[in-house]
Amino acid sequence: MYVCSCFGITEKQVKEHADAGACTPRQIASACKAGTDCGGCVRAIQAVLGRGACPRRELLDRKRTSGTTVGTTTDAVPGADPGIAPGIVPGVAPGAALPDAA
Repeated sequence: MYVCSCFGITEKQVKEHADAGACTPRQIASACKAGTDCGGCVRAIQAVLGRGACPRRELLDRKRTSGTTVGTTTDAVPGADPGIAPGIVPGVAPGAALPDAA
């Protein structure tokens, strides 16, 4: 059965990409373009993916339940906001010079 009629991607192909490690519709799109044209198949792709085993999703679920941000540099910075990626300074454009500390 076709999931994405724009690119002729079948449910079987989506499952094959999922078995190869794609856990999200965006990763499926990167693998085969499904969902990148009209977007009408994104919900069908989500349904095919379901909530099955996904190593990345399992890691995120473990982080949420433990309350830690394992593997990020914010672990060592007291008061760091785990919602901000390491190296990102709020209010400063990426690549811009950092303001001098007073």
